[in-house]
Amino acid sequence: MTKQKEKIEISDVMEKARAYIESEDDINSILKAYKLAEDKHDGQYRKSGEPYIIHPLNVALILTTIYADASTIEAGLLHDVLEDCDCSEEEMIDIVGSEVTKIVQGVTKLSKIHFSTENEYLIDYYKKIIVGMSEDVRVIIVKLADRLHNMRTLWAIPEEKQKRKAKEALEILAPIAHHLGIHKIKSELEDLSLRYIKPDVFYDIAERLNKTKLERDKSVFEMMNEVTNLLTEHHIVHEIKGRSKSIYSIYNKLNKGKKFSDIYDLLAMRILVHTEQECYLALGIIHSKFKPMPRRFKDYIAMPKPNMYQSLHTTVFGIDGNMFEIQIRTYDMDEVAENGIAAHWAYKEKNNAVANFKNSTEQKLQFFKTIIDLSHEHMSSEDFVNSVRDEVLNNNIYVFTPKGDVIELPKGATPLDFAYEIHTKVGETTVGAIVNNNIVPLDYELKNNDIVKINTNKSSTPSREWINMVKATKTKQKIKSFFTKNDREIYIERGKYSLEKELRKRKLVFSEFFCEKNVKRICETIKVNNLEEIYLAAGNGKAPVNSIINVIDKIQEVPVPKVVKVSPKVKNANADIIVDGIDNVKVTLARCCDPVYGDDIIGYITKGNGITVHRSNCHNLTTLENRTLGVSWTNNEATNKRYLTRIVIYSNTKDNHMLDIMQVITMQDVSVDEFKTTSKTDNYVYEVLLYVKNLTQLEKTFLALQKQTYINKIERIVR
Repeated sequence: MTKQKEKIEISDVMEKARAYIESEDDINSILKAYKLAEDKHDGQYRKSGEPYIIHPLNVALILTTIYADASTIEAGLLHDVLEDCDCSEEEMIDIVGSEVTKIVQGVTKLSKIHFSTENEYLIDYYKKIIVGMSEDVRVIIVKLADRLHNMRTLWAIPEEKQKRKAKEALEILAPIAHHLGIHKIKSELEDLSLRYIKPDVFYDIAERLNKTKLERDKSVFEMMNEVTNLLTEHHIVHEIKGRSKSIYSIYNKLNKGKKFSDIYDLLAMRILVHTEQECYLALGIIHSKFKPMPRRFKDYIAMPKPNMYQSLHTTVFGIDGNMFEIQIRTYDMDEVAENGIAAHWAYKEKNNAVANFKNSTEQKLQFFKTIIDLSHEHMSSEDFVNSVRDEVLNNNIYVFTPKGDVIELPKGATPLDFAYEIHTKVGETTVGAIVNNNIVPLDYELKNNDIVKINTNKSSTPSREWINMVKATKTKQKIKSFFTKNDREIYIERGKYSLEKELRKRKLVFSEFFCEKNVKRICETIKVNNLEEIYLAAGNGKAPVNSIINVIDKIQEVPVPKVVKVSPKVKNANADIIVDGIDNVKVTLARCCDPVYGDDIIGYITKGNGITVHRSNCHNLTTLENRTLGVSWTNNEATNKRYLTRIVIYSNTKDNHMLDIMQVITMQDVSVDEFKTTSKTDNYVYEVLLYVKNLTQLEKTFLALQKQTYINKIERIVR
């Protein structure tokens, strides 16, 4: 049977990548990698008959669906070049750099492994080989994307080879995708594998699903309306959605002896609410109208699954006598489940080879939760990759708090790692540790099942020696952050003292010298934002004290040129701003009010630094009227440029809704650069730094946020 050729171009990959990659340098690097791949694969064809470049393009496209970074996408485009083309490692390093080349080298090594799926012990062994060989976790991710696209085009190879490749994907690679929390890839690999291993079963299930789809969709829709009306009537704010079941998961249930008609979650829905209490209220209200099926209720909130999955599950007799499986959970619980914390690779695998070393503590905390925690730390890409490799993919240990809570730590962790894992403040005030009722030193190496108690003192602070005593990268990062913050305060004091001393020498009054007007001028000159940062620059030597004072004390007043308005308006060097009557002038957007495309704006003539563009309502313009001039945006809204702006969100609840807010914002195709959370007495305040395309997108984001019941007010910040 002839298959239709895939039509995909680099523009498809770039469109997906640009949706979440902000750096133009990264985008250009992806294009550079593509050109190298296109050149090296020129004249090569796949067994399907299409040009070979179609394969790496599809691999890159798959990687964009899981928001891979630019280096991973580049490696996806180049993953076969070293193995199949006339290209040396040196040539690749010259063009795309050593980081990308190293990932490609790792994928090439993995491609040379001949997998065997005949023995359960070997399957587990090869999983470990893949993990162990990968110096960078991104190697595995590229390999998974590579195999997924190969599985999509498996029809082009002989049947015997199809089955072997499908078995490898199902028994080795799909569980690794499961382990990594990449559910999109895992689920598709499973379905495609079943299609080739047991095509009759696959198509039989698919046909049954198709035959009943319209009927099932209608039943689910009617049931969702009934449940929505019921919960709304009882004032429970919620979201409700239907759930689909993968063919492979249905096959697994049928394989265990269940009948197709007995798979209740074919008719399934999920209800999301804001609090744990509302989960139970919603459950009671639903049960009051729809009779629950005996022995089908499970409370994974009070007693989470070993992998920390939380939800209420019930099966009820719904509309027209149909059975409906309903899951009820909070948005936070859903975030945990969707992001992969419920996807611990040992869970659900009924593999005898791994059963021997499973234990309840091993399953308490998960791989992907650690990945999420690490991504929140301000660490370099190299530290992040090393941390994932050394601390997440390798075996971890599981220790207990005195109350019986389980804490997951990397092998070799110490009581200090434990303390910081509990809370940063606990770590910073640690003075001693007791393990299994015995006093131990802070560099003691913890072991599985240890019970650890930390002694603290509010007046204590970390020691720099701790950095060498801890194992976890994120613990090291937290200790370094403490000293960076501490050093900052020291530099600020030092800078202020040095400036005061120099001003006294010059017989200048400190308070008069640092008036608001002078501070603004100095900030613009030395590229900082406020007076504190002026002190910091003086204290750490980035801006010499004399040069800071000379900005004001020795400045030569240059008369501002009289601006003559001319018509038509002329574009300046900044492609999206027009300055009345002036061409080829440097234009920058003011950081005090962060104008975005579509704002009413006005220009301010600086001395020696071109035109600074402010929002018209910026309070900093009140003293600058004699040096302002008209500016306007161009009419080109098709630009891909994004603008930085800062907003403050005031909530009306003691609950932390950071994840909810992040989800609402990202649903508007808006990127979050920075997120700060402040806990007040009876509510939370969130300060968010956003990248938006224009004012319209920002206003849509405001409207989406204002629909959330826990939000009182939203403001844009003007410093």
